[in-house]
Amino acid sequence: MKKKYVLFDLDGTLTDSREGIINSIEYMLGFYGIMVEDRESLLPWLGPPLKDSLMKYYGFDERKALEGVEKYREYFDRQGIFENRVYPGIEDMLACLKEKGYILLVATSKPEPAAIRVLEHFDLAKYFDYIGGATLDDSRVKKGDVIRYVLERQGIRDKALAVMTGDREHDICGAKENGLEAVGVLYGYGSPGELTGAGADYLVKTPDDLVKLLC
Repeated sequence: MKKKYVLFDLDGTLTDSREGIINSIEYMLGFYGIMVEDRESLLPWLGPPLKDSLMKYYGFDERKALEGVEKYREYFDRQGIFENRVYPGIEDMLACLKEKGYILLVATSKPEPAAIRVLEHFDLAKYFDYIGGATLDDSRVKKGDVIRYVLERQGIRDKALAVMTGDREHDICGAKENGLEAVGVLYGYGSPGELTGAGADYLVKTPDDLVKLLC
């Protein structure tokens, strides 16, 4: 793979934010009197925009779903954001790719200010030339739109020089919408079938495998 730019998803790709996200979802659903008996049932919520999941799983209309997103952020911004950990091998991978001359970028459906807070908290922001995410008003939240935004902000016109890396089908589909090759990581929240079904060009089991693939 002869690439210059590597775009990364955040949740499930760089950090394991499962605990904080699920705690925030439970807090938000509790506001509506919805009790979650099995936390594992919330795993499909990890990755897609929260508004879409509320409309899909609980039949919220758009207005109510946006209200739900605000309730979610009450908990997440207060403490859920740091109920999180960096996957083993991630910092070594980023340092190695940076040393080899790759330009590293983030494209996440997490609100951009929150993504910056997370990466600064874990001292990973220094590896990225740009951290792009969703807007707080959800006008830019779908992964394809976020990837397009990052490509435009960085002036990347030759799509053959860029690759998207993520753990869910939304990352892969968003890459394909923008004409990028896509790498699915198997240590995150998605499955091999989900990633290949979405059109992933490559699958890697570990961060070190990604370095080997790119280099």
